[in-house]
Amino acid sequence: MSEEIEISLLTTISGIAAEDWDACAAPATPPGERPEDPFVSHRFLLALERSGSVGAGTGWSPRYLVARAGGEVIATAPLYAKSHSQGEYVFDHNWAHAYERAGGRYYPKLQIAVPFTPVTGRRLLTRPGHEEIGMAALVQGAVEVATQNQLSSLHITFCTEQEVAAGKAMGLLHRTGQQFHWDNNGYAHFDDFLAQLSSRKRKNIRKERAQAQGFGGKILQLTGDDIQPEHWDAFWTFYQDTGARKWGSPYLTRAFFDEMHETMRKDVLLVLALRDGVPIAGALNMIGRDRLFGRYWGCTEFHPGLHFELCYYQAIDYAIAHGLRRVEAGAQGEHKLARGYLPNTTHSLHWMADPGFARAVEDYLEAERAAVAEEVEVLTAYGPFKSSPEEEDHD
Repeated sequence: MSEEIEISLLTTISGIAAEDWDACAAPATPPGERPEDPFVSHRFLLALERSGSVGAGTGWSPRYLVARAGGEVIATAPLYAKSHSQGEYVFDHNWAHAYERAGGRYYPKLQIAVPFTPVTGRRLLTRPGHEEIGMAALVQGAVEVATQNQLSSLHITFCTEQEVAAGKAMGLLHRTGQQFHWDNNGYAHFDDFLAQLSSRKRKNIRKERAQAQGFGGKILQLTGDDIQPEHWDAFWTFYQDTGARKWGSPYLTRAFFDEMHETMRKDVLLVLALRDGVPIAGALNMIGRDRLFGRYWGCTEFHPGLHFELCYYQAIDYAIAHGLRRVEAGAQGEHKLARGYLPNTTHSLHWMADPGFARAVEDYLEAERAAVAEEVEVLTAYGPFKSSPEEEDHD
């Protein structure tokens, strides 16, 4: 390296000025505009801390990495010491069991990630002009922390393809997965999107939307100052119900949503279904510069198709109306395929302290990558879109 890089470890993101962190996390964001990825912003990570969603008792202990050159912050990473594998969406429970059966101690481990957020984005955050040296410094720093503390492993989840290339060059192991995204191909209206689907799929979506919208109430799209405290009260009820069924207990605290209201409500799209003026279902999305990120859903009443309407079709409506290029609908869910959300490959990087265990994981990942690639290809072929522009339609 041409100049000495200083690596420091912070136990709170308050230890670095927001402008220094965001100069790496959101370097191309003009003043007053949304960042490309709201999840790595200083204010989002600070909200997780302030609300108690991460920190003592959560299994997510902040250890933010900061790299400086000549006193200037050139790179940062949201690093956590993990005492479990919950809230990551890249599942390594089998690795942990195998490691411990062999007599090792898998936890704690290190994780560079956005907690509870299966969204692809940069994880090795660098100031422009310092990409290569910054990413190398962060990876080397994280591996050194793991080695010095005799930790089993380091994981970088939902990272970018550029980071994968850099990580592989540094000897990290590459893992793939898949999730479903909707792409906006310049549609002016929802019907423009439907016109690209096969006749049967188009009819199914129209029927599903009509059924959902006939639940006996109205649907609201709320963002910014239109979101009121009582809306968060309702959504907290929805989130608790879904969290209890999916994870056993919700990952986020009630205070997190208050923090979002104070500092990030302009980055939120809250879709609510109201019956007799009372919210009975809702979906929470985060708004990036050119992407909409579906995050949480819940309800207190079941109505056929309402989940799909609030989570998927309303998101498409919003993306089209606001010129967003993509809707990312979160982890898992092949039911999204029939609704125009196609499979996309996701990536993570991994480092194992034990060479023998690393070789075993590498063999597993090679086979898994081939299986994921085949699944993406097969699912894409089963998508709802016309096989050719000339395909005959029968509405």
